[in-house]
Amino acid sequence: MRTVGLVLTLVLGSTLTGALSAQDVHAQLDGRVSPEVRRAVRSIAADAAAHGLPVDPLVQKAIEGAAKGVPGDRVIAAVRALAGRLGQAMAAVRDAGVAAPAGDVVEGGADALSAGFSGHQVGDLVRVSRPPYDPALTLRVAATLSALGVPTTQALQLVEGMISAGRSPSDVLGLPGQVQTGVARGATPAQAAAGLARAAGGPPPGRLPDWVPPGQRKPRNQHKP
Repeated sequence: MRTVGLVLTLVLGSTLTGALSAQDVHAQLDGRVSPEVRRAVRSIAADAAAHGLPVDPLVQKAIEGAAKGVPGDRVIAAVRALAGRLGQAMAAVRDAGVAAPAGDVVEGGADALSAGFSGHQVGDLVRVSRPPYDPALTLRVAATLSALGVPTTQALQLVEGMISAGRSPSDVLGLPGQVQTGVARGATPAQAAAGLARAAGGPPPGRLPDWVPPGQRKPRNQHKP
């Protein structure tokens, strides 16, 4: 089970997702990674920035790997893989109708992809995350739920169900902690998430988001096309 600290890290994410200049990248990496890693990451970051992707996550990934003593070639591979996910996330968010997504939204999408969500699922969550819901937040919450062991489809339905029910953004943010509480009481992550979905009035696990209980769906007006 992931710790509460990790959950908060995944949910809150980094606020420094703006594109860094080449000089900034060099300054952040200098003395913290090997020369080989620095050269490779500068190149990857430059390419990412040219495509409008956030660069800071790439720099932080390299610094984190070096601090943990990960071999340079593996650090470079991890940074390159992250750049790929950021690109996929950018495409998914744009497909969802956001022409110029902010860096934190793209990074949230990459977190969700890393947690096992598909690009289509990322786009679905972005589409429903209208004000007051921040798509960067909802994406990170969904990713964190998956990291805690909630199946991705169920995590997506839970977050979308909370939004559909009009629950507050702080309620959405609190979902991972509530799942952890349920697990601490003996439930599986899926069971805990199902209980939260029922409490929010969302669809049962495995149901489509537009599901309504039998007998409660309004009959279609035959006079309308």
